[in-house]
Amino acid sequence: MSDQVEPQSSSSQLRAIARLFRLTGWITFWSQVVLGLVSAGILTFASFSAASRAAQSPNNPGAGLGIFFAISGLVALGIGIFISFRYVRIGRQLDSPNPNNRPRKIETIQTVRFGLIVHLVGILLTLIGAQAIVGILLTKSLTVSQIIPGTITQVDPSRIVQPLDIFVVQANTNTISAHFAGLVGSIWLLNRVTR
Repeated sequence: MSDQVEPQSSSSQLRAIARLFRLTGWITFWSQVVLGLVSAGILTFASFSAASRAAQSPNNPGAGLGIFFAISGLVALGIGIFISFRYVRIGRQLDSPNPNNRPRKIETIQTVRFGLIVHLVGILLTLIGAQAIVGILLTKSLTVSQIIPGTITQVDPSRIVQPLDIFVVQANTNTISAHFAGLVGSIWLLNRVTR
């Protein structure tokens, strides 16, 4: 950010950008933390439940894959949360009265671009997990609807859509929303910095 030419207008622009980095960083940080914690709690519970269900009836092979990709999306979200906090720190550094403490414009842009990549990869991983889980739910709902009432006395519980399955879909939706918040924040910052 020290690549500016005019000292007076550059100082006010620098303060505005510093304030923008801090505000955007905090908003994306807290929205990602809240959504990520909810998703992590649900997926932790689902992982233990899926392991116990797999021991009882192992006909749900895609559930493990879906949960794996969902957890991978959460790991990417953890990196995204760190980057959001990094935006706050960049904002503080840009507000420093000592020009030597300020990050260079190219370093700031690289950090924001890295944030974009992390959130895009996180969305991709979480979407793969969501597709696997939704595919399992679709298969379950189609096989249960083909059962004729009164002909089968006992239905395999692994073939019925259970509330935990819907919670996993909700966890994926929360994770995608958290990545989206980070992505929007990064795009907003990149747009403001590169003007």
